[in-house]
Amino acid sequence: MNHKIMRKGSIILFACLIGALFVAQDAGAKKKSGNPIFPGWYADPEGMIFGDRYWVFPTYSAKYEEQTFLDAFSSRDLVTWTKHEKVVDNTEVKWVKYAMWAPAVVEKDGKYYIFFAGNDIQNNDQLGGIGVAVADKPEGPYKDLLGKPLIDKIVNGAQPIDQYVFRDKDGTWLMYYGGWGHCNVVKLKDDFTGIVPFEDGTLYREVTPQNYVEGPFMFIRDGKYYFMWSEGGWGGPDYSVSYAISDSPFGPFKREAKILQQDPEVATGAGHHSIIHRPGSDKYYIVYHRRPLNENGRDSRATCIDEMHFDENGKIIPVKMTFEGVEADKLPNVRK
Repeated sequence: MNHKIMRKGSIILFACLIGALFVAQDAGAKKKSGNPIFPGWYADPEGMIFGDRYWVFPTYSAKYEEQTFLDAFSSRDLVTWTKHEKVVDNTEVKWVKYAMWAPAVVEKDGKYYIFFAGNDIQNNDQLGGIGVAVADKPEGPYKDLLGKPLIDKIVNGAQPIDQYVFRDKDGTWLMYYGGWGHCNVVKLKDDFTGIVPFEDGTLYREVTPQNYVEGPFMFIRDGKYYFMWSEGGWGGPDYSVSYAISDSPFGPFKREAKILQQDPEVATGAGHHSIIHRPGSDKYYIVYHRRPLNENGRDSRATCIDEMHFDENGKIIPVKMTFEGVEADKLPNVRK
């Protein structure tokens, strides 16, 4: 055989192998979510896992008068998201006129409960506060559980907004909430229709840590309670997230550090977050909103996700905001 032809054939074969290798590497490369993770202006996102889906329930970021509903988003892998429109709105929750904010969603006994703030009340003579609705599926539709707010008064200086519902180790359901620089915790009835007294007979406990403004969140890791909150002004560039660690869900909560804040190369106004923990792993995702650098509008807030890590002492390492987001992390199928 002609040596030139053989040499040419070898070169072509080598090139094909190299090309195939790059294609295989590209195909095997993990996709990333990108930030923001879905289009539209959305804030105050609460993320969680129900079955084989990740879920994010955010506030629709718009004028108060336009905030009369809540959308939800679901994903198998944190990369591809499906929008579920108006899982609850004020045609069902009739006491809410505007400012439907900051949903918190839990599953209990096969039912799904969505807690939300409504009407942005400024005093105890106004109708509004924290409500709750129930559905058979995470995507709703949700029906008003009470026909009135669950908490409708300003107690300990805490405006009734930004609730987070937390199941403690002993099965007790606690709700942390509060704006205006004050945070309360209450114990919920088992059917979520009201609150019950603590052992000392009180209904409300103030647990406000240093620099707290709003947006409380709680999770347990290695037996410790991690309490998180937002600091700064929600409409400004200094909005941020800090945390404390305690042996008790009631504190004391001694401020550790700020772990999420503006980055002049990425975004400003980074705050009002939640945490998704991948079961069976030490993988934690922080879901939050931020304002793009080229946006100055009050309501120009987008929902993003990045990984959150811990050091060897269990302290949270400050989160680096990214445009790339996180790698695909597909949940296993769950039999129904």
